[in-house]
Amino acid sequence: MAIARRRIDLAEGRAALAAWQAAVGQGTVGPETVPGTPPSRTVLATAVRYSLEELTARAPGNSVEVRVPPFGVTQCVEGPRHTRGTPPNVIECDAATWLAMVTGRLAWSDAVDAGRVAASGLRADLSELLPLL
Repeated sequence: MAIARRRIDLAEGRAALAAWQAAVGQGTVGPETVPGTPPSRTVLATAVRYSLEELTARAPGNSVEVRVPPFGVTQCVEGPRHTRGTPPNVIECDAATWLAMVTGRLAWSDAVDAGRVAASGLRADLSELLPLL
């Protein structure tokens, strides 16, 4: 199986994720980040795209599509490949929910139960993969 090429530099992605964590009150605070200050759209986009790439690197495949509009989408998890139309296993949520799950601030089950994640399909469960970091 071919491994997807990363588009976000690892150091840049980690820095964006750290900036997001600091902005929401978790993680270390750098010289450019004040706790409680919302992250810029660029930081948010980079953190989401980096974490989606990290998910794909850890669970390569094409059976589940993870959507975090408007910032990114990826296919991951081994299984039947979908090629046309809407995939059978889709997960979608907003950027704040996604990053909260990636960093462990929010459990997968809690996000699904609260309606913050739309998950359809038998394989649309990332509980074994999250948190990533």
